[in-house]
Amino acid sequence: MGGKSFYLESGRVAKQAGGAVLLGMGETIVLGTATMSENAREGIDFLPLVCDYEERKYAVGKIPGGYIKRGGRPSEKATLVSRLMDRPIRPLFPKGLRNDVQVIALPFAVEQDCPPDVLAVCAAGAALAVSDLPFKTPIACVRVGRIDGEFILFPTNDQIKASDLDLIVAGHKDAISMVEAGANEVSEEVMAKALKFGHDAIREIALEFEKFAKIAGKPVREVKLKTLDEGVKKAIEKKFGKEIEKTLLGSKDKAMRESALDDLIKEIASKMAEDYADQPELIGQLREAADAVVKGTVRKLILEKDKRPDGRGLTDLRSLEAVAGLLPRVHGSGLFTRGQTQVMTVVTLGLPGDAQELDGLEDMPAKRYMHFYNFPPYSVGEVRPLRGPGRREVGHGALAERALLPVIPNDPDFPYTLLLISEVLESNGSTSMASVCGSTLALMDAGIKIKAPVAGIAMGLMSDGKVFKVLTDIIGMEDFCGDMDFKVAGTRDGITALQLDTKLDGIPDDVLARALSQAKDARFAILDVIEGEIDTPRETVAETAPQVTTININPEKIGAVIGPGGSVIKKLTAETGTSIDIQQDGRILIGANNGVAVRNAIDRIRELTGDIEVGTQFTGRVSRLMGRGALVEITPNKEGMIPTDQIVNRKIERPDDVLRVGDEITVKVFEVDSMGRINLSALGLPQTLERLQDDFDGEPLPRVESSFGDRDRGGRGGDRGGRGGDRGGDRGGRGGDRGGDRDGGARFRTRR
Repeated sequence: MGGKSFYLESGRVAKQAGGAVLLGMGETIVLGTATMSENAREGIDFLPLVCDYEERKYAVGKIPGGYIKRGGRPSEKATLVSRLMDRPIRPLFPKGLRNDVQVIALPFAVEQDCPPDVLAVCAAGAALAVSDLPFKTPIACVRVGRIDGEFILFPTNDQIKASDLDLIVAGHKDAISMVEAGANEVSEEVMAKALKFGHDAIREIALEFEKFAKIAGKPVREVKLKTLDEGVKKAIEKKFGKEIEKTLLGSKDKAMRESALDDLIKEIASKMAEDYADQPELIGQLREAADAVVKGTVRKLILEKDKRPDGRGLTDLRSLEAVAGLLPRVHGSGLFTRGQTQVMTVVTLGLPGDAQELDGLEDMPAKRYMHFYNFPPYSVGEVRPLRGPGRREVGHGALAERALLPVIPNDPDFPYTLLLISEVLESNGSTSMASVCGSTLALMDAGIKIKAPVAGIAMGLMSDGKVFKVLTDIIGMEDFCGDMDFKVAGTRDGITALQLDTKLDGIPDDVLARALSQAKDARFAILDVIEGEIDTPRETVAETAPQVTTININPEKIGAVIGPGGSVIKKLTAETGTSIDIQQDGRILIGANNGVAVRNAIDRIRELTGDIEVGTQFTGRVSRLMGRGALVEITPNKEGMIPTDQIVNRKIERPDDVLRVGDEITVKVFEVDSMGRINLSALGLPQTLERLQDDFDGEPLPRVESSFGDRDRGGRGGDRGGRGGDRGGDRGGRGGDRGGDRDGGARFRTRR
């Protein structure tokens, strides 16, 4: 497939599972297993299916980081892959199955050019195909990329990075049942072609799984399915059908409508119980049967009369409101409301060092743009304990993050790490797409120069197998009663993210194409509202946000800024009150809440990394005394030497005749030799004058402007010649001759 080979094996490992397959591509090998409990679970009205993708670091030859080596909670990637497995599998189990079902995918070995996520879904599909579980038809999953207009099947990681499309499609031989995609503003026409390209490959793989199951498959177990008595449903519909329809269309408000329906269902169960007094097994089905009739009535109203519960037409949007900058103090905020769905997104800006490090099976760079989604119970009028984010929250946050990623400024031009948190305040359908809209508002309010505003919309579907009615902007009831939840996000130029879930066996390609076209019209209408509130990002980031400046240094001098064990940079950040982030290419990002602190840090870094030039003056402290001179710390972590005869203009035997460790002294650089050593001459000794006055027989100790401060080495040679005469006549003359002849090329040498 796509120039790569699948290989399957069953019967060697995990033989006690309901079905087990080793599936490989390249050097990536994934174990897929599917197992079902012996008996049905009582008292539930749903399929208890659990899909788990388990990461093991041995698959890539790593020992887990941190204190706990066994591994902890699943990573975000593992959670998202588990969702990828669940969504195409769940619709293909028979209705009424109440046995516990668990499907596990475990990568044993991972080659980076063969990512294990889509292979895990394939392994799950192959395991179900050979298992003893009742499952309609084998599923498969593919990834589609696009480079230079050409679709690529199962792209490598490098190809994914170069692609303007990262599309994951799952389904069976007849239709697509799951889509997850990120794209760089790809058109609806291109996306429709990509979906068809992906489904063609899925069909071929699924047929191979069918052949494999005929060889390696187990006999399917017989299970008892929970079913509702059709007579009870028909009796409820005949007796209460018109009342149910009236209640459904009676109010546009979600809470009022659902409260009225709940009261009606209780009334139906109470009144119908009298009709089945001698059939207690049917009395227990009354509430569930009434729910089924309500669901069927919603579908009939839409399919036969084009009537939606809130009175809208099939393509109508709910009322929209967009507010940017609602919250003070935060770096950026956006409140987006669509009908009774409302989301507040808040942006926080940080430095690159705040990026999220990823420690998974695949090589991934640190994330500098993150989006988290929270769904509290009050948003739907419920009461329940607050816990950590579940799979749904992780999935919705990842979808909104994927939708905005193509418009976020690219590093290195962008100095910030971004954290967006979407708080769902009210929910009645498609909070994930409302999060996309709220995020656009918040980013522009924060002054982030996004490429273009992004909006999202959720499309629904009602179908009887022959008629397909696509719904724009579905509410919660239409999602619950309908056949599809198709989320589409993008700019005016194209799609940036897709997500498809369905309760049908699959969605025909032409229906998906129609849904994409309908979603485009809705997206443009939402963008009109967003741009009516804020059409371009703010000119500057908020005053409360870090003020970030980027400077560049020679990468070879990064060590000078960091210092031994980080001592220099720790001192620098503490003394300047800034945050400093150093990149390997020599870029240094400096952040603070005021410009003075930033400028102070820049000056200090320039001192640490700048080239020391001859003639530059410094004031530093004496750090060490040696027989041939004194070492002076002229910048943090950098020292220069004052030769003994350059300390004062009188003859002294040792540096400690004049200086003490810790004395402050002003010096000038007269030489930087070929090895980078810095030689200095003293310009003044302000802290030692009083101490030294008596040592020079009462004569004033002059503050010497060193003759070595000038670059004219010839003149200095002459001076040396004069001093040389005092010291021994003939050497002085030679010093003068050397100075004149070499004209600046002579090196000063101290006497031993």
